[in-house]
Amino acid sequence: MEKAVSTIMSGHLVTLSPGQKLVDAKHIFEKIRFHHHIPVVENGLLVGMVSLHDFMYAAEGAGLNDDAAPYQNKLVKDVMSAHPVSIASTASIRLAGEILAGNEVHAVVVVDNGKPVGIVSSADLIRYFLHK
Repeated sequence: MEKAVSTIMSGHLVTLSPGQKLVDAKHIFEKIRFHHHIPVVENGLLVGMVSLHDFMYAAEGAGLNDDAAPYQNKLVKDVMSAHPVSIASTASIRLAGEILAGNEVHAVVVVDNGKPVGIVSSADLIRYFLHK
């Protein structure tokens, strides 16, 4: 558990910017096998996170229609959680687990110098322990 969190993180990040429309988040969440958390990046730095829960609450039952008002009238900055929990890529897997367990979050953005380089979810930790 003292291995670096970078060894288990998902390194392929799909991000949003604060000025994008909520419909852009919808399209990301519709992808198969995607984390239920999308980092929000501005000028290369982590500024927020949109969880599936945040998205569903903001969508207000808009359904699948991309033209629905919530998707077109709301921006990512209106629904994101600012200052998401993050961890350095060199931090231990143990610390990632402690953060996930203690902060009631299901994903932590992995950052180096404020720039997101990956994400670690509770599912990543479970997979790690199952294959350890």
